[in-house]
Amino acid sequence: MVAMRQEKDSLGLVDVPADALYGAQTARAVVNFPISGLKASPFLIRALGMVKRAAAEANQALGLITPEQGGVIVAAAQEVIDGTLDGEFVVDVFQAGAGVSLHMNANEVIANRAGQILGSGLGTYEKVHPNDHVNYGQSTNDVFPTAMRLSALLALEELYPVLDSLAEGFAGKAAEFGDVLKAGRTHMQDAVPITLGQEFAAYAVAMRRAKAFIERAAESLRELGLGGSAVGTGLNTHPEYRVKAVANLARISGLELTPAQDLRWAMQSCACMAEVSGALRNLALEVVRIANDLRLLSSGPNTGFNEIHLPGLQPGSSIMPGKVNPVLAELTAMVGFQVVGNDAAVAMAVQAGQLELNVMMPAMAHNMLQSVTILTNTLRELDHRCVRGITANRERCEFYAGSTIALATALNPYIGYQKAAALVKESVASGRSIVDLAREQGLMSEEQIRSVLDPKTMTEPHG
Repeated sequence: MVAMRQEKDSLGLVDVPADALYGAQTARAVVNFPISGLKASPFLIRALGMVKRAAAEANQALGLITPEQGGVIVAAAQEVIDGTLDGEFVVDVFQAGAGVSLHMNANEVIANRAGQILGSGLGTYEKVHPNDHVNYGQSTNDVFPTAMRLSALLALEELYPVLDSLAEGFAGKAAEFGDVLKAGRTHMQDAVPITLGQEFAAYAVAMRRAKAFIERAAESLRELGLGGSAVGTGLNTHPEYRVKAVANLARISGLELTPAQDLRWAMQSCACMAEVSGALRNLALEVVRIANDLRLLSSGPNTGFNEIHLPGLQPGSSIMPGKVNPVLAELTAMVGFQVVGNDAAVAMAVQAGQLELNVMMPAMAHNMLQSVTILTNTLRELDHRCVRGITANRERCEFYAGSTIALATALNPYIGYQKAAALVKESVASGRSIVDLAREQGLMSEEQIRSVLDPKTMTEPHG
């Protein structure tokens, strides 16, 4: 049996585990919301700790709480920031609207830890109270949207270097494969030649552009409504609190943050979350596309394209000996699907606000942070355990480059589209190459054939 203590809140007595730093309202939430078994992202917990520390420093500086209270609240909040109290955040990600339960979880943990530092018993709140001191001048309605935005910014700081590295990985392969000729394909049919390096160079560009799109979208997260209190009017806050608290938060987090121009707007609208989530969805769409390309290009080895070899990471079948699957490309696609689904959930939550508050913020925060986390982890592995180890099957690529019927495209200026099309049909019917048929039929001089039908020339027609 777990030893329990009793706490009292506005609804009555509540049993709380005796050694828990959380209190009555958190305990009620654990009972009320046994939904997913998923707990808050460490980024959101860390952001809540930063907000609470910033607020406590502002309130202490303004003489609204005592130096003793301010000092221990700051110390306890720092422990939350450092991650040493993560186990005390026990509320399910699907919980009461607006994030009240997780917010009170933070207030209770910080109050009890602060009280511990001062020698008070857990749950007594004799010297530091979760509402009166930790939450002084604050409301879930301005704290949670602030923490939600901040947590997304913190999480994105870990995604950006992964995208840079993945782009570098693709660019490195582009240079390595720059002289590997192959057939291009459109509509999954033969197209004019391209180099394998050109394909990989385009993947690098896709990653760089996706990162830039996310960075631009994330700028909208930096404008915070902290200080708006319950409905954006700043009730029960000091006139200087808003500016001081946001300045403290910027210093603590190391991020550029500004107070919102209109606190009502900052509380009513969560459009910034949809903007960033949409940018993450676009990244997901790109990486799914590229992952599918890697699967196609490596398909086989005997019955597929077999133009590249992916690193073999694990056996691919419980029954077929020697089979090796493109596991990281498959994983990347599945993660991409999840991010697209998360974006749909964020979008629905963003449009679901009413009047002065959007209460669907827990769903936004969970889905956004999950998207960033799984993209960060997946693309890191894709980069280092897959892309960096890709090798080219030069012989197969060169065979396709010389076999593609789309070589006839280069003949258009010399013999016209109709004659070139007839040549293609004959090539398909006979199995003979475009070059051999053009030479046999005397359609072009030998010099022209060597110049015009050279696949390498076709990949760089302008030098």
